[in-house]
Amino acid sequence: MKIGELAQRTGLAPSRIRFYERIGLLKSVEREPNGYRTYPSDAVLMLNLISAAQQAGFSLDELRALLPPDLAEWEHGALVGTLRKKVQDIEAMQARLAQGRAHILALIGEIEAKPPEIDCATNAKRVLSKVGQAVGKEAGPARGGRRRTARSR
Repeated sequence: MKIGELAQRTGLAPSRIRFYERIGLLKSVEREPNGYRTYPSDAVLMLNLISAAQQAGFSLDELRALLPPDLAEWEHGALVGTLRKKVQDIEAMQARLAQGRAHILALIGEIEAKPPEIDCATNAKRVLSKVGQAVGKEAGPARGGRRRTARSR
């Protein structure tokens, strides 16, 4: 099929299809004598897989490593392992996002707890000092690892 039909069947712009071809994600593209590209019918499936994987958070480099040149060559174990790794990455990101959300909500709470007798600038200093103290507690000992004790001095 020609690129226009492939674009229509996948919902992708022809420029996107040519981009995937150029970076090696879409293979087995042939050229007619007049220079027009012709795509096999499995190009629709491959492009749909690429789009779905990108929506799931896979980068183009990850896709390049994951997708075989021919779908019949897919290794079950490697595919499942890569997908499980991606789930772990997503779960780690979710944990970081939840922690960031909690910090921001705590910050909002501190800002909203402004005593009526102080102005906004003073309240900002009050909140920032609490944030600085909390960050210092989370960081633990000074960089370098060991705390100095009376014995190590």
